[in-house]
Amino acid sequence: MLRSGLIFLRIVLLGLLLMGREARSQQAQSASRPPEAPAPTVAELLVQARSLQAQYHESEALAKYEQALSKAPATYEALWQAAVLSVRIGARYTDETRKSAYFAAARLYSSRALVVHPDGAEGHYAEALTLANQATLFTARGRLLAYREMRPHVFRAVELRPEWAEAWQLLGRWHYRVDHYNPLERLFSRLFLGGMPAGASTFRAIDALQRAHELDPKRIQYAYDLARVYLNRSQQTRATAVLQEAVTLTPVTADELEISRRCRRMLEQLNRKLRRQISRHVRKL
Repeated sequence: MLRSGLIFLRIVLLGLLLMGREARSQQAQSASRPPEAPAPTVAELLVQARSLQAQYHESEALAKYEQALSKAPATYEALWQAAVLSVRIGARYTDETRKSAYFAAARLYSSRALVVHPDGAEGHYAEALTLANQATLFTARGRLLAYREMRPHVFRAVELRPEWAEAWQLLGRWHYRVDHYNPLERLFSRLFLGGMPAGASTFRAIDALQRAHELDPKRIQYAYDLARVYLNRSQQTRATAVLQEAVTLTPVTADELEISRRCRRMLEQLNRKLRRQISRHVRKL
């Protein structure tokens, strides 16, 4: 029995010795391992997000804004920027389920931005932009309600930041779309929605898009929108002038490359039409 006790005591002492060695080994490893970097602050995350946006890494930028919101849910810049980026990313999908998911997230972000800062131009812009894109997925009633609800936000964005080209572009699009409701949309608005949204005009659409183009002449999207409205108003000379400016711009993103191609096609069609007109005129002489 004494022998069994001695054996047990030896086993316990050996176990304690091994545990001591393991503890010292872990301490040594901890001492040699570099300390973990502290988690980035909200301010650092915003700086990183802005940098990624400037490099057109929009998905990565959105992730940084969302990370900032996980730390500080009422961060105004992160809210409205996350809304805008969600719309842009979602709009690139052809699958309506993914589009809808991104647009729904954008609406949550923009609505929270307006709660945090009711008089922020960016929050109103984000809300209007989200509504305009959600309208593409809605039924007729939902689409008309979206354009009606969009009105005060897009006007407010321009009022609060009159030098912001993106807000003017969105206002121009709103004017043009509402002013070109088809007869059924006009009838439905009058019968069930209390009338058409007030103040929509194609002339005001042109003014707004011209303003956007003047504020940022290097953005090909503004030139493209303006040229399309000119063409729909049969103002071919003005459309040609704008398109000639547009095709000299160097596209940076895939979206801009596609718009640049559309501008070139439109310009080629206009030039062919002009040549035919000149040819007919010459034959008459």
